[in-house]
Amino acid sequence: MTTRIDTRFAALKAEGRPALVTFVMAGDPDLATGQAIFEALPQAGADIIELGMPFSDPMADGIAIQLAGQRALANGHTLRATLGMVEDFRRKDETTPVVLMGYYNPIFIFGVEEFLAAAKAAGVDGLIVVDLPPEEDEELCLPALRAGINFIRLTTPTTDDKRLPTVLANTSGFVYYVSMTGITGAAIKSRAAVGDAVRRIKSHTDLPVAVGFGIKNAEDAEAIGRDADGVVVGSVLIEAIARTLVDGKPTDKTVAAVRELVASLAGGVKGSRS
Repeated sequence: MTTRIDTRFAALKAEGRPALVTFVMAGDPDLATGQAIFEALPQAGADIIELGMPFSDPMADGIAIQLAGQRALANGHTLRATLGMVEDFRRKDETTPVVLMGYYNPIFIFGVEEFLAAAKAAGVDGLIVVDLPPEEDEELCLPALRAGINFIRLTTPTTDDKRLPTVLANTSGFVYYVSMTGITGAAIKSRAAVGDAVRRIKSHTDLPVAVGFGIKNAEDAEAIGRDADGVVVGSVLIEAIARTLVDGKPTDKTVAAVRELVASLAGGVKGSRS
């Protein structure tokens, strides 16, 4: 199985640079603006897009992403609407990889087989489901792989060498290294430690390793990109959206703010191997 994710990482490796992976919440701050933001990301420099599936009870999300999910849900956003966003995106962009990220409950309620069929038809390339450990691979991971969708696993600073092979066993697309213990939005304490962790993970797998959590600006992106195959940025993009809202509503600055920040981050990523 070769997906858009595999193709994109291979192309970037040939270019000699890491990927910029951007996270935004589906339906935030509303469906139309969320779609415009989604579609603007590749033009601004995003190589891979993670699209958050809004959920009422997140466990790993910091306050910015929690509020983004709440805004989307308050506007009536659903998992089916998220798949509709991907379907609309694919009418204009057939090459940028799209990964859905979130929690298992909405997928379980939707129905696993129905969800996977709909996701594949819409143009989804991968899944990150943070509350399903490897011991539960029969629930979603293995069915996703059979459906031709990458299942991307998280590793953390507490994933030791004994645990790592279990985590990596059915992982595909790339490995997502969470750079810290805790929730999204905090700052990275040691870039050197992140580099050491990436090298340790890569000694166990040939998959690309992308680093997320704590990357705030182009300088961070450049530094992390020296070691990682991908740099994942989310909270700062959500915060940029939130700053432009007036009474919770988007303004003419909302999409532009995200586009400008992604362009800056893309510059950092591209400069990481110079």
